[in-house]
Amino acid sequence: ICGRHEAGHSGVCVLLLSAPTVSAVSLSVSPNLQQFFSGSSSVDLSCVDDGQTADGWTVKRTRGGLTEDCGAVPGFGRLLGSYCVVDLSAPNETFWCEDSSGQQSDRVSFSVQSDPTDKGVILEIPALPVRTGSDVILRCRQRNGATVAAYFFIKGSSVGHKPEHIITNITQADEGLYSCSTNQGGKSPQSSLRVRGQNTDITSCLKADVTL
Repeated sequence: ICGRHEAGHSGVCVLLLSAPTVSAVSLSVSPNLQQFFSGSSSVDLSCVDDGQTADGWTVKRTRGGLTEDCGAVPGFGRLLGSYCVVDLSAPNETFWCEDSSGQQSDRVSFSVQSDPTDKGVILEIPALPVRTGSDVILRCRQRNGATVAAYFFIKGSSVGHKPEHIITNITQADEGLYSCSTNQGGKSPQSSLRVRGQNTDITSCLKADVTL
């Protein structure tokens, strides 16, 4: 949309960017982690809109090719107020929020470390997408809760042996599969770091000498 000042033939152009239509509702995950150990793995899931519980939305999952609602089938979730408390047992499960019209939030997947030995480790990596420009710290954690120095792998390539891996000022280029391994033989599953751009609805541009 452009307007002109008659005297100087200059104006201001405001460019309206049409972003894809996406749901304002998101899946809240606590703790915000992708990987867990088997046997004591539970997360709290809820559907939120601007930090508030979203009415009319249901936490769902896919398992064995089937779509299920939280609390509606045996073994999938305990409804606790607005939360769906999920005990993770399968190696890989995917969850999201959905309303009666079929509108969906982003999907979140979890991995369960099935290695029963003390060598087993998991990678502490966010389950939810992270915003560009933010910082993320990745750690390698043992079953006893301690973090250990490890080799960190990004898209299959090692970035060295260190206590933790810090990613600053994240960009889309940081998306990909991450994992960690230790000198004792422990190796975590691979999990994907997802990156989302900052929300921008309108970009303004100042133009001089615009002739209409």
